[in-house]
Amino acid sequence: MGLGLHSLLRRGPRPLALAFSAVDGPRCAATIALQPRAKRWRHRGAPSPKPLGPRFTCLRNGSPGEPSAGPMWRPAAALPPQLPPAAAESRLQRVSRFLARALPLCRAHTVEFYTRGLWDRLVAQRPGAVLEALRRPLAEASGGAAERWDDDTFSSVFCENSKKLINVHLFALAAKSCSLSNLGVCTPLEDILEALRGENQGTTGIKTDEFMNNKKSHEVQVMSELVVNIANYCDIKQVIDIGSGKGYLSSFLSMQYNLKVYGIDSSNINTNGAHERNRKLKKHWKAYQSRGKANLKSQRLEKANDRPVESEIKCKAINEKPLINDRSLKSQDHMAIQDLVPSCGFTGIATCEMSKQTKADLVAWTQSDERKLSEEVLAVLNILPADAVEVSSSQRNCGELHEEEKARRKMASLKAKMSKSSESNLYFPLTSCITSETELGDIITDLEDCMMVGLHTCGDLAANTLRIFTAKPEIKAVCSVGCCYHLLSEQFENQEECPNEVWGFPMCQYLKDKGWCCGRNARMSACLALERVAVGQMLPTESLFYRAVLQVIIEEVYGVTKSDRHVGKTFSKSSSFVDYVRKSLKKLELDDSKLPDSCIMDYYEKYKHRMNELEAFNMLKVVLAPCIEVLILLDRLCYLKEQENIAWSGLVKLFDPVKSPRCCAVIALKKQSCF
Repeated sequence: MGLGLHSLLRRGPRPLALAFSAVDGPRCAATIALQPRAKRWRHRGAPSPKPLGPRFTCLRNGSPGEPSAGPMWRPAAALPPQLPPAAAESRLQRVSRFLARALPLCRAHTVEFYTRGLWDRLVAQRPGAVLEALRRPLAEASGGAAERWDDDTFSSVFCENSKKLINVHLFALAAKSCSLSNLGVCTPLEDILEALRGENQGTTGIKTDEFMNNKKSHEVQVMSELVVNIANYCDIKQVIDIGSGKGYLSSFLSMQYNLKVYGIDSSNINTNGAHERNRKLKKHWKAYQSRGKANLKSQRLEKANDRPVESEIKCKAINEKPLINDRSLKSQDHMAIQDLVPSCGFTGIATCEMSKQTKADLVAWTQSDERKLSEEVLAVLNILPADAVEVSSSQRNCGELHEEEKARRKMASLKAKMSKSSESNLYFPLTSCITSETELGDIITDLEDCMMVGLHTCGDLAANTLRIFTAKPEIKAVCSVGCCYHLLSEQFENQEECPNEVWGFPMCQYLKDKGWCCGRNARMSACLALERVAVGQMLPTESLFYRAVLQVIIEEVYGVTKSDRHVGKTFSKSSSFVDYVRKSLKKLELDDSKLPDSCIMDYYEKYKHRMNELEAFNMLKVVLAPCIEVLILLDRLCYLKEQENIAWSGLVKLFDPVKSPRCCAVIALKKQSCF
């Protein structure tokens, strides 16, 4: 779209003509009128649209109110326009065509770099020239190249006969054109937050640079604000946190926003740790909340003294704001009180005292105040020890029990925990292994309308979260940030091993029809962080070099080409290359006494001058990493767009990629008919 939705909102109620891009469909012009109070979009003269979701309307080729996944699909209540299904698949095709040529670089394992002669097999240029080309700024040319991208444009990147990389500059441009930013597939976080808040909440956008002191604080702060706004938008109070780990996100959602959160993790140690962390957090919360309120009150008084004129203007604006109805006002007051005193529900204590503030005082609580209070709460989360719980030695060893009996006892234990929990508790850590076939009602006895969230859910868990969301009518929305792509199962990688499995990749029909396979090494490359490398956090080239030369020694001296054992973090514990080799050989259960120090150093000297080959090769992998991640994310988005019960779906960049490289969330909301 040439004009953003929110820029249109600022233009006033007059009709505006919009011209959509060609991917939106053959009939791509519409005249729309803004209804200022209701903020509904419709064609001039058309009847009121039929809602699809909590606040959705669908316009298809000029026909209002017709549910469809067609090219003119636009949410009606100020949610940002979503990428149409056809456009999403088109972007996926573009990325897959480029990666089909480039993936051999990522499918190669750096451990085998010297033993398989990977540089000579895959790259035609000198390593110095490759490094120079990759370090050259691409900003001047990348925009135009991204717009003109097609198969012919970059056909000269790889040699048609040898398949070697021959043009590094075009390779880097092609990779950049397949990034999330250049593909135009992401919905800005600020846009969706502003739309979800609507008229009932503040519209201040998130400033991510305020939450840079700690990685987890940054992630929890940003994601929790998005989750609570989705929950409010869908009018739900229950959240299921899949792969909740230590419970950082779950605790904060329940504590700060009074959401009833079930944190489910497959590790009993994590669940116990989350429970203990939550107990300690409750104990600290009231004191920390009181201190935070006192600080905020002091700051508000200072602001009022410094800027009396501004306060007067704000009060005037509040007084002149049109009232909707008594019910709406009561609801807003109730929400404001809950936000101010979240400890009432979180701590499970019946007594709850409100300070003697006037309604004007409540209105004076600004969004920035809430963020400052949230940051102080996050500080408590960060000081709690990760190993808060010792596993009891009295736990029974269930290894001898039959599988059926173990499952029965596990379910009985879960139900017992649920029944014993106080109704005033808002956070429930649970242990369970989640698959695509999981029945949440068997785990959560009081399951109601809810949403699913996942902050860095590993491997297949992210894919299964989306499958459960689409299949279960109780789940109205999902917000999932995946990670650990190397742990994904692939349908077309080892199909003979488990032909009837539910796979983590691919999910969408297009990639399934193509039989698309990344391979584990390529998925491992997808976990590399290009943004961190770009700001100077270089790859550990020396440790990779040590490991590659060690592999030469293992094959040439010991005749071992494959082993199930791993060297692990030996490099960080070694004082020299000789020390590294000897410690590694012992880990691999190989006799290091047959190898003198001089022989080990001969190998080092033989390959030392070729270290720049390994550095350049890994930089090529880093450049490709975002493309592989985009392929996986678009696969998940296209899967959601294939479902008939989804009203809105999109990708949203949540986090600062330098702070948190896996920063993109898959978000979807169901249609109203599914509510």
